[in-house]
Amino acid sequence: MQNKGLVTVFAILFGLVSIYQLSFTFVANKVEDSAKEFANSKFSEDQPHERDYAETRYLDSVATNPVFLGIDYKTAKEKELNKGLDLKGGINVILEVSVKDILSGLANNTKDPAFNQALQRADELQKDSQDTYLASFFKAFEALPGENNLASPDIFFNKNLEDVIDVGMTNDQVKPVIERKIDESITSAFEVLRKRIDKFGVTQPNIQRLGKSARILVELPGAKDVDRVKKLLQSTAQLEFWDVYKFEDMAGFLQAADAKAGELAMAKSATETTETVEATEATETAVDSTKAEDDDVSKLLGGEDVKDSLVDDGKANPILSKMVSLGSQGGPVIATFRLKDTAAIDSYLRNPQIKSLLPNELRYAKFVWSLPESNPGLNGEETTALYALKGNRDNLPPLGGSVVVDARQEFDQMSRVVVSMQMNGRGAKVWEQMTGDAYQNQSQIAIVLDNIVYSAPGVTSGPIAGGRSQISGNFTVPQGQDLANVLRAGKLPASAEIIQGEVVGPTLGQEAINSGVMSFAVALIIVLLWMIGYYGKAGAFADIALMVNILFIFGILAGLGAVLTLPGIAGIVLTVGMSVDANVLIFERIKEELAKGKAQKDAIKDGFNNALSSILDANITTGLTGLILLVFGTGPIQGFATTLLIGIATSLFTAIFITRLFIDRYTKNGKPLPCSTSITKNLFRNVSIEFLKKRKVAYIISGVLLLVSITSLFTNGLNQGVDFVGGRTYTVRFAKDVNSQEIQNDLVKAFGSAEAKTYGGDNQLKITTKYKVDETGTEVDEEIERMLFETVKTNMPADMTYDMFVGDQDGKTIGRMEYYKVSPTIADDIKKDSFWAVFGSLVVVFLYILLRFRRWQFSLGAVAAVFHDVVIVLGVFSLTYRFMPFSMEIDQAFIAAILTVIGYSLNDTVIVFDRIREYFGEHPTWKMNRIIDVALSSTLSRTLNTSFTTLIVLLCMFFFGAESIRGLLFAIVVGILVGTYSSLFIATPIMYDTVKRKKVEDLIDKKEEEEAALEA
Repeated sequence: MQNKGLVTVFAILFGLVSIYQLSFTFVANKVEDSAKEFANSKFSEDQPHERDYAETRYLDSVATNPVFLGIDYKTAKEKELNKGLDLKGGINVILEVSVKDILSGLANNTKDPAFNQALQRADELQKDSQDTYLASFFKAFEALPGENNLASPDIFFNKNLEDVIDVGMTNDQVKPVIERKIDESITSAFEVLRKRIDKFGVTQPNIQRLGKSARILVELPGAKDVDRVKKLLQSTAQLEFWDVYKFEDMAGFLQAADAKAGELAMAKSATETTETVEATEATETAVDSTKAEDDDVSKLLGGEDVKDSLVDDGKANPILSKMVSLGSQGGPVIATFRLKDTAAIDSYLRNPQIKSLLPNELRYAKFVWSLPESNPGLNGEETTALYALKGNRDNLPPLGGSVVVDARQEFDQMSRVVVSMQMNGRGAKVWEQMTGDAYQNQSQIAIVLDNIVYSAPGVTSGPIAGGRSQISGNFTVPQGQDLANVLRAGKLPASAEIIQGEVVGPTLGQEAINSGVMSFAVALIIVLLWMIGYYGKAGAFADIALMVNILFIFGILAGLGAVLTLPGIAGIVLTVGMSVDANVLIFERIKEELAKGKAQKDAIKDGFNNALSSILDANITTGLTGLILLVFGTGPIQGFATTLLIGIATSLFTAIFITRLFIDRYTKNGKPLPCSTSITKNLFRNVSIEFLKKRKVAYIISGVLLLVSITSLFTNGLNQGVDFVGGRTYTVRFAKDVNSQEIQNDLVKAFGSAEAKTYGGDNQLKITTKYKVDETGTEVDEEIERMLFETVKTNMPADMTYDMFVGDQDGKTIGRMEYYKVSPTIADDIKKDSFWAVFGSLVVVFLYILLRFRRWQFSLGAVAAVFHDVVIVLGVFSLTYRFMPFSMEIDQAFIAAILTVIGYSLNDTVIVFDRIREYFGEHPTWKMNRIIDVALSSTLSRTLNTSFTTLIVLLCMFFFGAESIRGLLFAIVVGILVGTYSSLFIATPIMYDTVKRKKVEDLIDKKEEEEAALEA
């Protein structure tokens, strides 16, 4: 080997750099362990929030103190090895910014029938389309009857876009402008979210826009307050300042509205008792068209149904009877109601007959509610106050939140949490005018955020100049910080919905780390011992190279800031197997050269050189599938691909160079290195198996397996996970073992559709439901989680509350441990991407083998074997998912497993093909079937050895690793078994059958052409 000194220096330097990069993780973990011990010594287990606060304070106090080699905690935390959600716990969501909202905003919220009809049609198209929302809108608009122009003054030719859109432009000319504006708005939303997250205080956050789509990925490892994060991400922060009517301005209307509501209720009750069934059905048909809006409001606020509220049990005072208290003279509050009654009150206030009772000067009044508060007089039941804002024809506030340039959480003179704001010059001028009018009229100004009144202060000292103001509202410190953060970062240009979300509790994360380390250690020890037991001292050198390889992998991960996930650990473990494979190839070739009678020095040189081609081909094909995974995968799957690709590169370096350094140094003075032990010395020597004669039997066996698999796929199907069909999945842990079927029956009664499966131990279930799968938002998420809690709480400890059930505090051992949600929209996209990932890998591999071997027959054999392996793996999953004691859902992790199987199968096949091509050149007089049989026999030792070591590694992960990747590992184990078989009995025989009529010299000539091309 040339340049040994350079390789040695590089290896030492790279090793030192890797150790340095990992030292940051060591420092961060050491300080955090000390902080945890400090917090635990100060507070008990039933004080989790106090513990978290004490831990944070401790870390803040020692952040800049040097710990090791001058490294302080703050620096170490920024450069430590990033752990993913499945190892650290936290939140991972994909937000979709509403392009519909952006379009409406660009069109100045037009009432144009064609525009709004196109929006409705786009909503319908999106349910079954892979197009973007904007493309669906354009398609729907073009399909409308008549000549409709996007540049119409009623649509996009308005004051917002008059600089870029002219009234004479065609639709095709307007489309690129709208596309650019949509992209700018989504970019703006991305920046707003990034600023909010930066201020949230989560270490190592990750936020990225997914291509050019309206989707934004947000990962917050270590975040525990799920509800707080969701509100922070989805809050549009529509801040408005409104003048408010006083109580006495609305008291008369409230009384008249109550009387009218009672009259309507009594009339409806009388009608229902006197009319015939036929007449009732006829009137209900007419009422249905006006009822939709009220139903939507009722569902949103969770109150009474509108139809039922109008009857209100025949009460004569349906509004006043629900009132908790009236407002006071001169105050802005009209009345206070229970939170549960707000839907019914809203339904009355929206009723056209009741709205018509408003005097002409009050006809634009806008009714809104305050923040709910716990009412001690009602046993803590929440109540909310009704306000009437001084609206206008355009329903626009006198002053909007865009004028706010700074906001911060502070304390007022009463030590209450408030949010102070500073406005720009334009806002300050309007604010001074508004406060002056309020002072003169002795009225109030309502500060409204997202249609909720946070406070409605009066002005007691004249107009307020300078644009400073405060928001108060019984905030906690975190709430005040979040509100200030949102106002300071700016409002989202459109609403953002969580279409895919995952919440992993810290307990599961720690358990995943423990199981991952355990399985990795066991697998590593077995592999190290096996290599020494099989190859003797050469195996010990390979073990040293393997350890260096692992150091390099973790060092590169830390240096790149990549995220280590549970599938990533599986990728590293798989890399260990591949690293062993490279050394096995080298050692087997050295043994062959020694058997030919060559001197040891020449045998080692030729062994490395002859193995190099096979090693490169095998790793390149696996690397190509890893690249496809990296492009099409998300989250943990990208982590798997990242570690796999890094592992391939480091494995090549350590196997080819590090192992060679040790072998050359050891044999420099002529010391013998047989690459075997006394037990394995003659193992697989002189093996001669006529594989091709057995190909017809293999074809029959494979044909039966394929037929059974395909039949099962069409009859049983596959257990598609929420990744592919949408839905919500919860991992729930109980204090004792539970019966999954009994709990599933209870869940079906509650949700209509649900599945509960044992997940890990008998005290843990994986619960999946499609209940309200099309609905998003924190309210729906909370509603479903509350229903889940109510359904399973009989199996929970008696003192467990809902907050304890969903909380994600450290050390939690019972309750909801993990949560995953995928909307149907993104599920379709995931399924599509997965298909293209598998299909793309097959195409890429076909082209690579075609380029490498210059014969389509080789490509056909390889792809046929891969197709064979994939179908059988799918068939095994289809046949066994109903009774296997672990999850066998088809999800993104499974696609990663399929691509890994493809890579491994090709690895085996390419090595066999390389040997066949080599033998064609060495033995031109042999018949093709003899060449192929001898080539297969000569690689048998390597094939079985590599498959065995890789299987040992994977089985250790399977039995000792985390439950969440057990399905992935099972798929890879089956794939390796089938792939080893197919490389011997499918790929090569198919290649042989397609070229057996060709002359052998044809392949020899092609090899000579390749060598000539390389020399040129």
